[in-house]
Amino acid sequence: MRARELGIPLTGEPGEWNAITDVPGVEVGYVTLCEGDDVRTGVTALLPRGRDGVGSPCSAGWHSFNGNGEMTGTAWIEESGSLAVPVVITNTYAVGPVHRGVVEWVRANRRDMAPEWLLPVVTETWDGHLNDIHGPAVEPRHAAAAIEAASSGPVAEGCVGGGTGMRCYGFKGGSGTASRVVEYGGDRYTVGAFVQANFGARRELVVAGVPVGRELPDGPAPVADGERPVPPGAGSVIVVVATDAPLLPGQCKALARRATLGLARTGTTGSHFSGDIFLAFSTANPGALNSTFPEDDGSAPYESMRFVPWGRMDPFYGAVVESVEEAVLNVLTGAHSMTGRAGHHVPALPLDRVAELLAARGVVA
Repeated sequence: MRARELGIPLTGEPGEWNAITDVPGVEVGYVTLCEGDDVRTGVTALLPRGRDGVGSPCSAGWHSFNGNGEMTGTAWIEESGSLAVPVVITNTYAVGPVHRGVVEWVRANRRDMAPEWLLPVVTETWDGHLNDIHGPAVEPRHAAAAIEAASSGPVAEGCVGGGTGMRCYGFKGGSGTASRVVEYGGDRYTVGAFVQANFGARRELVVAGVPVGRELPDGPAPVADGERPVPPGAGSVIVVVATDAPLLPGQCKALARRATLGLARTGTTGSHFSGDIFLAFSTANPGALNSTFPEDDGSAPYESMRFVPWGRMDPFYGAVVESVEEAVLNVLTGAHSMTGRAGHHVPALPLDRVAELLAARGVVA
């Protein structure tokens, strides 16, 4: 179930699907790989303007809360303030084949976009507890398949896509999403968040302000002979924030920074061993940030952008914080227990016990 179905009180007005796909044009696709005893992984693709809009840049910005991770293409996002490619999420050692897969998909489907070169955005979290991360399970074709599978509408959560083998607060983690509607004058915009959650120590977990993690049984996760145990809280989290509100690149970067506060509401203090990397984009102002070779026709064109004034950004910041918090909770309530590599087992969040703890504090009836 989702967090709201559990009765967890959450602030703000969600969109129709309470998902990042409530932002018009945004599509999400998965490839989930569960094979034998050792493969628990996958690929997630987020398309800011859908497949037909690949190559049309969005205003974008990124932020690293803790840099023990990878997101390719960020130097160009920082330089140009734009994002024109899918955002693809997988496991740590699959960044290479997924990067190649995005290049091959663009070459086959949008050769006009980048006939000379391309800078894909591929990012990751570590699933090596449940998945044989050293194995070759993820191939370039899986990146293409995730892009082809992308669609709007409701988004599957939990043990799917790149989040298949992940852990969160010592329980089964994975993929999750949520959204908020922001009224601005006579307009209504949507802010949506998607998380691949693989972070947090169990003792830290907070739900609706209640420190439930302190009351849930804890213990070291079992490891195979000869392996070192991974410190609690290690693993990483990727957050992608989308909106249709017209924003400058610097304002998108400001949205990305607020993802930190949404994660903090769920209890994490941020582990040194966690790569916590966030990206935000705006689908408004199509065409304004195009970057193509100049044509030798003597012209010197200009572009213009419409944007929310900086002094009016607070409601959008709040929407990010609320969406990210709920997306993490949707990961935990939507994921099921999983056994994988070397017999390692990760339990699902015990929803009945969480409900009891919230009821005892008067948070739910």
